[in-house]
Amino acid sequence: MRLHFGLLLLSVTIAMVLWGMAHGTSDIERSLDIPVIFHGVPENVVVTGQTADAVNVRVLGSRAALRSLPAKLEYRIDLSDAKPGPAVYEVDSSQVDQELPNGARIVSRSPSSIEVSLEQRGRKALRVRADLEGEPAEGFTIASVEVDPARVWVTGARSDVLRLSEVVTETIEVTGIREPLEREVRLSLGSDHVWREDGGGVKVRIVVERLPGSEETGAVGGANKT
Repeated sequence: MRLHFGLLLLSVTIAMVLWGMAHGTSDIERSLDIPVIFHGVPENVVVTGQTADAVNVRVLGSRAALRSLPAKLEYRIDLSDAKPGPAVYEVDSSQVDQELPNGARIVSRSPSSIEVSLEQRGRKALRVRADLEGEPAEGFTIASVEVDPARVWVTGARSDVLRLSEVVTETIEVTGIREPLEREVRLSLGSDHVWREDGGGVKVRIVVERLPGSEETGAVGGANKT
């Protein structure tokens, strides 16, 4: 009886050891979303769309290999020969495969291709308009609004640039103001594919004055800068 119990215990121990060895060395799969990065974009074109902003790959490998995956992977598409219009780029998984550690390999990828929309770049000088919201305090009115610079150059997708007749600032709240107000604000261009050439914001100065017939007359001096 003791012999049978000893053999049973030995068998269970061996089975557990073998299971542990098999479990520790068996390959597993892991799914990765790798961001798509464009490089070499010609100066005369703008990327206006893409069918995927990431490539999903399934990587097969040992646990040790998958623990050694690079912290940051990128799928790079070279657009140096791109021209305005649609273009299709096949997804080459070997570009990512060569970045993987030994013992790991790609078994599938999605999508198999990425379509990129490109448009000719345009530029234009446009007037800047301050976007004001609200009304000054009772008995006051807005005497003048100054924007510096008054005009800016914008660039981007040609069709979007040509549609613009002006650019506006982000909204400036003027409700209840009694004194001049000066703000540095950003521009709202209304398109992800249009941007200001030199970047930065604009300064807006709003001058208020009392209405005729109120207790005091004349412009109120001194700027309240925020």
